[in-house]
Amino acid sequence: MSRPPIPVTTTFELPGFRILECRGVVRGIVVRSPTLLQGFLGGLKTMIGGRIGAYTAMCEQTRQQAFDEMLQHATGLGANAIVGMRYDGSTIETGASGATEVLCYGTAVVVEPLNA
Repeated sequence: MSRPPIPVTTTFELPGFRILECRGVVRGIVVRSPTLLQGFLGGLKTMIGGRIGAYTAMCEQTRQQAFDEMLQHATGLGANAIVGMRYDGSTIETGASGATEVLCYGTAVVVEPLNA
């Protein structure tokens, strides 16, 4: 994973920076269901137990997409940092198989270095 274009932290402060302005809540949301192959391999793995790599990869891709959408939302508002970032996830039952929803959210802020 590459470094985000703006600082992002789960805390409500950004060490070395002063928050000048809050631009509001920003978010990225992605809903994804497994491919046929992921569903088949995941189904086989559930019968024997253990880590389900196909689902793990799908969930990580979904988290990264939601994170990237949040960054785009923040920069679109003119923010140069995000504080209080969190993930939230849920399952949506769609009949034969479920879908995974991942929400990534935080507070978009404008910051300046403390020594400025």
